[in-house]
Amino acid sequence: MSMIFAYSLFNMIADATYLALAAVALWGLYCIVVVWNRVGQKRFKSEDEQDQFLDDVEQMIESGDFEGTIDYCEGDGRALPQIIELAVSHRNLGYNRARKFMMDRFQRDVMSDLDYRLSWVSTVIKAAPMIGLFGTVFGMMGAFQTLATAESVEPSKLAGDIRVALVTTASGLAIAIPLMILVANVNIRIAKMEDLVGSGLSRFMDAFKAGLARSGGR
Repeated sequence: MSMIFAYSLFNMIADATYLALAAVALWGLYCIVVVWNRVGQKRFKSEDEQDQFLDDVEQMIESGDFEGTIDYCEGDGRALPQIIELAVSHRNLGYNRARKFMMDRFQRDVMSDLDYRLSWVSTVIKAAPMIGLFGTVFGMMGAFQTLATAESVEPSKLAGDIRVALVTTASGLAIAIPLMILVANVNIRIAKMEDLVGSGLSRFMDAFKAGLARSGGR
């Protein structure tokens, strides 16, 4: 009876290990997909498209049409239009404070969200091999228990214990390695977005500063 109970407990823990590996794999993949899509939503598709947008913004700012600039950017979910809308909406704060305000919002609303998701992926990358290692240790414990308690060892039972040990290890590595490659690709995508947004901000801030000076802002 105790042997049957121990065998059932072993199977339950083995199944729980597989479920844990599946859960962390799905969560890591979900976070990667969210970050990938979020970056695509926050950036312009090309530098030419961004330059065309900035040409329109500069023209409105040079003519002193700040309200028109806000209307032009309103409802645009991309990072640069949102930042420009914030800066122009808070132009009464002056150039330096408006600039600081919009950069703080960019870090909080855009970059912090991406960092939050990527931190979860990093956790999954570290956790998956550890869960696999747990399965390895547990499987080998089961194998040794089978050897210690059985008068004649059935190869099928021993092979089942060893199979759990090997499959969980392989599964943990199979989860971690692709996620590491995906994170590297996502980080490159984020770096390109930051470069594109940064170049756009530099151009906008020059026009914004000149527009405030012409309108009497400080």
